[in-house]
Amino acid sequence: MPDRAPLRGLSIVAGQDATPVPEHAFRATAAARGAPTDTVFHSASARDVDAAARAAAQAFGVLRELAPERRATLLERSAERLESHSAPLIDVASEETGLAAPRIASELARTVFQLRLYAATLREGSWVEALIDHGDPARTPLPKPDLRAMLVPLGPVAVFGASNFPLAYSSAGGDTASALAAGCPVLVKGHPLHPGTGELAARAIAESVRELELPAGTLSFLHAGGGRARAVGEELVQHPAIRAAGFTGSQQGGMALARLAAARPEPIPFFGELGSVNPTFVLPAALARRGAAIAEALAASITNSAGQMCTRPGLVFVVAGEAERAFASALAAAAGRVAPQVQLSADHARSWSERVAAQRALPGVGELTGAPQPGPGSSARLLRTSFAVWRARPELGEECFGPSALLVVCDDAGQLEQAVEHLAGALAGALWSDAADAELARRLAPRLAARVGRLVHDGVTTGVEVASAMVHGGPLPSSTRPDSTAVGPRALRRWCRPVSFQNLPEALLPEELREANPRRIARLVDGRWQLPV
Repeated sequence: MPDRAPLRGLSIVAGQDATPVPEHAFRATAAARGAPTDTVFHSASARDVDAAARAAAQAFGVLRELAPERRATLLERSAERLESHSAPLIDVASEETGLAAPRIASELARTVFQLRLYAATLREGSWVEALIDHGDPARTPLPKPDLRAMLVPLGPVAVFGASNFPLAYSSAGGDTASALAAGCPVLVKGHPLHPGTGELAARAIAESVRELELPAGTLSFLHAGGGRARAVGEELVQHPAIRAAGFTGSQQGGMALARLAAARPEPIPFFGELGSVNPTFVLPAALARRGAAIAEALAASITNSAGQMCTRPGLVFVVAGEAERAFASALAAAAGRVAPQVQLSADHARSWSERVAAQRALPGVGELTGAPQPGPGSSARLLRTSFAVWRARPELGEECFGPSALLVVCDDAGQLEQAVEHLAGALAGALWSDAADAELARRLAPRLAARVGRLVHDGVTTGVEVASAMVHGGPLPSSTRPDSTAVGPRALRRWCRPVSFQNLPEALLPEELREANPRRIARLVDGRWQLPV
């Protein structure tokens, strides 16, 4: 296998390095040092965006007809390349983001696992949702047509790299992997906070594309920093060749792009994950019996990776009383033992600090944590308020992206139930309960499930398992498409549409819908599952 190409600071447009434009040059910042990194990067020009999109449109004509086995091989080769060059990837990602090397190594393992999972999904085949309803020409008063349907790919997909996951949600992350698996070419808009990481990961895939002699437009990577940080993404979403987009980032940025996607002459689906407060409810019996242990688990979850996870618990609801006071003290003590951590950028740290300060300044909001610890980085901040104040101040329900959370103290169980009805949509929610809480838990669980994409019992909301039953999405404002998931095999559905084939002869049908079932996949035939033998 050829060695990985060195970091060049250039976009990859249909397998070729883009020509650098001096006025589009920018540098990344080493988060821990607050100083520029060595490499000079060059943002993609409008011409680069157009060339990449046109190449992707040409590649789609081949990819959509490509045998699933070959797409699976592309994903596996990319996984192998990422693994074989893990050391430079981890070094560059740690420098750019300030995230610890073990955290980056874990994320790389997840990224590789995702690629291989989607390869296995392609080989298994049932993800296309093949449906067959045989015709009946003798039916009266009208003959019944022969109908067959399955999912087919949409076309070129724009993927936006995420600031907080430089590998698992960026160039080689879940959106890219699932779109390639579905048969869609991908154009990655690199994130300016980790451009080197994004480029190295993209080169691993581009090299695999070249080695397998697939169309060069299968993958392009577009640097986006400096004065072009926003423009590259806007141009991508509006380009007529792009048929869908996947985004992980802020609510403000995501909604702006969603509006652009909807305002096109031919609107496209925009799958945006926009952040979340991830409410946690600790019911009275669980609070009384296990409050200290729950506090330890929540503190670790709140402060994990400097609180820069989209599934971090941001709101914690409890009922007032002696157990609540002990819990609050234990939560503050556990959070206070966590050393200050470097956030992804100075802008992230400043924005988080300003949001927390604004919430703390509101009447009726107090602080559980003490003075910040000495040293560089952000110390955990835990605030406390009453249910009445939380209800009256909508800003207390907004995400603070960093190591902080708000403890909301309710007067009784009835206010816990009221709180669920007033929650904003979230990616995940948690319910801690004991046997004595069973009746209250039964009332809360379905209501909380209506507000989140994933409901956790007796556990924290951080830690997204990559599996078939995982849902990583939720109602607005957590995501723009509550009917989808960004994680797991079902993520492939986002980049497809259903097509029905009526009365087509066998030779014109996709393999998945032919009578002989040459792909040997599970199919729903005349209302009954037909499993391969």
